[in-house]
Amino acid sequence: MTRVAILGYGNIGRAAEQAIKAAPDLEFAGIYHHNDCLDCLEADVVLLCTPTREVPKFAAVLAAKGICTVDSFDIHGQICDLRAQLNPVCEANKTVSIISAGWDPGSDSVVRALLMAMAPKGITYTNFGPGRSMGHSVAAKAIDGVKNALSMTIPLGTGVHRRMVYIELEDGADFKTVEAAILADDYFAHDETHVIAVPDVDALNNVAHGVSLVRSGVSGETHNQRFEFNMEINNPALTGQVMVSCARAAARMRDRGEVGAKTMIELRPIDLLPGEKESLIKALV
Repeated sequence: MTRVAILGYGNIGRAAEQAIKAAPDLEFAGIYHHNDCLDCLEADVVLLCTPTREVPKFAAVLAAKGICTVDSFDIHGQICDLRAQLNPVCEANKTVSIISAGWDPGSDSVVRALLMAMAPKGITYTNFGPGRSMGHSVAAKAIDGVKNALSMTIPLGTGVHRRMVYIELEDGADFKTVEAAILADDYFAHDETHVIAVPDVDALNNVAHGVSLVRSGVSGETHNQRFEFNMEINNPALTGQVMVSCARAAARMRDRGEVGAKTMIELRPIDLLPGEKESLIKALV
């Protein structure tokens, strides 16, 4: 059995623990926290359930120890840089790091690739929400003067979004200073963002989310092809499940000698699933 551990234990970490324990072919190898000694960590694969901006550090350290990792790094514009950074470390230590393995980026990336294969010419719009963005909420909470934060993503259509950021201020914090810092953060700088001070963020908290992927395009020379993929989800539960499925894939890839830093569109879909290959093909094809 593949032994899978968790580093970090917030909403995603708790959901990932449940998914590991429900998997027939994985063994839960424990929970580790950011200040634990990573030299003591024993697992085949570690799920990095840490804030996104801590992922590069932990992924590199564990890859250097020959341990596979899976993360849900979600800053889209920095994914290729992270892949390039981790790939030589993974190759040198014969390990696998599956990066950005949540639902977006992650499973939605796979859906976008399939839609493009079906209609090579065209445009795909990704419309998130309405719902809570965990990455944006964590980023807002990390701003000096913020005690707690909730970032809600509101779809405006054609891939355009509004960010509604509800913050609970630390005592003595200046709202205007905090607001300016949030608006300047890379998570928020590219979208219409509204920052609202509230007395209690927990009173607003909801982990529901969703996505609508719409592609209109051309198959060969035939126009008017339209595809739509929709889902409504519990955000941390789906993120944790996708990461656990990728842990299975990471172990299989390493066993075949396919090492390096990979995104989900580079994986074999069958590697994500428990069970014997021929039986899965017979059931799914």
